[in-house]
Amino acid sequence: MKGNALLKPIKLGRYELPNRIFMAPMTRSRADNPDNAATPLIAEYYAQRASAGLIITEGSQVSPEAVGYINTPGIYSRAQIEGWKLTTEAVHNKNGRIFCQLWHVGRMSHPDFHGGKPPVAPSAINPNDHTFTAEGFKKTITPRALTINEIHDTTLAFSRAAENAIAAGFDGVEIHCANGYLFHQFFTNCSNTRTDEYGGSPENKTRFFFETLAAIGSAIGFERIGVRLNPSFHGFFGITIDKETIPTFEYITQKLNSYSNLAYAHFTEPFSPVDNVPHAVKEIAKHFSAIFKGPMIINSRFRSESGNSVIAEGYADAVAFGKPFISNPDLVERIASGVEWARWDEETFYTLGPRGYTDYPRLSG
Repeated sequence: MKGNALLKPIKLGRYELPNRIFMAPMTRSRADNPDNAATPLIAEYYAQRASAGLIITEGSQVSPEAVGYINTPGIYSRAQIEGWKLTTEAVHNKNGRIFCQLWHVGRMSHPDFHGGKPPVAPSAINPNDHTFTAEGFKKTITPRALTINEIHDTTLAFSRAAENAIAAGFDGVEIHCANGYLFHQFFTNCSNTRTDEYGGSPENKTRFFFETLAAIGSAIGFERIGVRLNPSFHGFFGITIDKETIPTFEYITQKLNSYSNLAYAHFTEPFSPVDNVPHAVKEIAKHFSAIFKGPMIINSRFRSESGNSVIAEGYADAVAFGKPFISNPDLVERIASGVEWARWDEETFYTLGPRGYTDYPRLSG
């Protein structure tokens, strides 16, 4: 597709990337071993998609306390570092670039993952949702509010996980601050009612995140860090939007401008229509690109034409595709040639084994 903005090279942080078609982070639940370590099958999956300008892995928990779903890989142990080395080597052997998404689910967990103890969160507020355990979906419970010392310990866990990611061969990391998980829980009044320095004002609600960003930057360099944000996330995992939500995300975005060498900020358009949701922003890329001065990635429900347009119009620098990359390991080639995309099989998103994971055919067979 001649002149397609998606196919133009881009520089992010220290890297020159061949195109602007990025693979979005997606949980696939294939780390089915006692160590929650990435496997050879996971390495094959990502290597198949190495033509992406940048791969961002599924969320990888930064500590045992961060776990909230079965069979998700971590990045806090030696076995996990060694497991991820298989993936980074496989991707690099195909001239790809790959960032590890650092993840803590916070209250979106269950005592089954924590020796019977409740999960942690900014405040003791039940999201009234479900999480996927070894015994199937179970209702969430009321979490325990983190102490200030525990918040500091969690910042340290993220910093160590970032160092582990680099040791595993990743090109950088993405801090998961979206989709109702721990940092997002701190950003919103519906999940954060703290009255100390980590609650109340936008400065306080975002303090934990910016302390963590600073710690990771000191450990591996800001040019190897991306940040994921979802300002109009509403109606999932107990997260709701109020009049302070968007101003808080605007505060975050504006403050990110002070990190001039940050690799990127990764924003997500609304997962569901927000036309009738007071205070929500319907067009995230358009709204936040007017604030953020660094490289901006946008995600959610884009196709070739819309992805090309959002870049050409100056609202984003790259587009992260999620589900299309599941069923189209050669998505970049399909976009370049204008070929139809294969449809994904939702029934195999979180199952074990290669079916619906590494068995989607390429155009070349």
